[in-house]
Amino acid sequence: MGTKSGLDGAGSLNNSDYRPVIFDPSTVISRGFFEFLLPLHQEFTPRQQELAAKRKSVLELAHRGVMPNHLPPSEASTGQWKIELPSWCRDQRNQMTGPADDVELAVKMLNSGAPGVMLDLEDSMVDEWPHVMTGILNILEALRGKICYFDEKHNKRVGIGSAKTVLWVRPRGLHMSQSGVLANRAEKVSASLFDMAAIAYGIDPDRLNHPLSFYIPKSESAEEALWWRDVFRALARAKGVEEDYIKCMALVESHPLAYQMEEFAYNLRDHLLGLNLGRWDYMASLIHFNLLDPKWVLPDRNTIPHDVSFFQRLRDLMVEICHRRGMLAIGGMTALYPSRTDKELNERALKVLFEDKKNEADCLMDGAWTGHPDQNEIAVDRFPCPNQGFARKSGAQRYPDLRPSVEGIGRITLDGVRAAVRTVVRYRDGVLHGKGASLLDGYMEDLATDRIYRLMIAQRTIHGNKVSLEDGLKRRIGLTPELVTTLFDQELERLIFELGPGSEPVEIEKLRQARRLSEEMITAKRFNPE
Repeated sequence: MGTKSGLDGAGSLNNSDYRPVIFDPSTVISRGFFEFLLPLHQEFTPRQQELAAKRKSVLELAHRGVMPNHLPPSEASTGQWKIELPSWCRDQRNQMTGPADDVELAVKMLNSGAPGVMLDLEDSMVDEWPHVMTGILNILEALRGKICYFDEKHNKRVGIGSAKTVLWVRPRGLHMSQSGVLANRAEKVSASLFDMAAIAYGIDPDRLNHPLSFYIPKSESAEEALWWRDVFRALARAKGVEEDYIKCMALVESHPLAYQMEEFAYNLRDHLLGLNLGRWDYMASLIHFNLLDPKWVLPDRNTIPHDVSFFQRLRDLMVEICHRRGMLAIGGMTALYPSRTDKELNERALKVLFEDKKNEADCLMDGAWTGHPDQNEIAVDRFPCPNQGFARKSGAQRYPDLRPSVEGIGRITLDGVRAAVRTVVRYRDGVLHGKGASLLDGYMEDLATDRIYRLMIAQRTIHGNKVSLEDGLKRRIGLTPELVTTLFDQELERLIFELGPGSEPVEIEKLRQARRLSEEMITAKRFNPE
């Protein structure tokens, strides 16, 4: 596991990492991997740890009133540099994404016809060793064109056909570490580095359909781009290819990075092909940085319109920067999923998808993420051409206010808190069952949305005497820690009841663990993307 807390045998929080019981790289990757990894680890893990520590300082400053802001003009923002977009990735109108440890889903995504597919080792996957290793091996097989699964329903093996689909790999974030793989088993390696090194070591660049391409998650500063740049170059040298061989896209999903997008792109300009608005992690980051500000308390998540100003201004700024510099600007994931069994839910989900992707296309974005095959056609059709010709809006602001007031947006209700409590318990129960993302009430919930709900509960509790909730009787009440505990207790009992009579005791116990862990994470202020 990474730097996040694991679960011991009793399901309690602890500070140890999940690690392989026995790690023999010759059996899970190939011989020689240690020799490949060790010099990279010695060079880059200390830098990774320093950058992770700087993030904490930036957050602490924000909680003392020194908020992130735009950087002063520099060569990055005033120079004439541009990125040359290669032909193989000019059409990224839709990028399907899913956990790399699910081989059947990976094959179906790669056969879907989507212009891009991202196999994920991060948020949508549980960060435990068996899942990480399975994900890496699936990615290697996908890159080799050999990935397949056995379809029991049709009694046949299903592989992937030849296609122009661009295959992206999202490694774990820079804030995460992996232990148990070096001779000193307690010594930690950057999880990002481990994932990328394992994949780079296992591929033959001459046999890939396009250069090895990563999706960088969770960045928080332009300085961090230099770490990724140097790792890409070191991996390329170790593989005997040109230093700029590895390409990438990067997610903008933290509030500080929103102010440093152009500087981040400049530092990665030999590798970067585009930016993506990771809206749900970004919303969590916004709450985290504004946690102590009673004037910046977000309403219930599902009452926030998709074109809310703090997203819309960021979309417009991202497009302006990307298109000015020759990069793709990709929109986010629509959380409400289609259903092939619930006609009403399916119609609502596709209507929301249509409106969401149309809004992104109208902002001149070049594509968006989806997670379900039934979303592909609608997503692609909203974008008029493979990219929007790097079109830019006249009069676009380069230095907009990215923390506009949220007064009057949506509703703050007791039902919203109850829904948040219910979701975090169910999500954590999914994690205890090995799932990093779960479809709950029509919404695909992963670590990002779990963070949003935990932060929302914490923020409303902190400002309970200033931010009142509307309850079912139209009364206004404050949220107290005691009321939060009551809501957790009530939702736990409801979830146990919904399991039905004769439920396995182990399933009930996992729900109880999930309830306890979720409230502990809120009480202990564990809100980082861990």
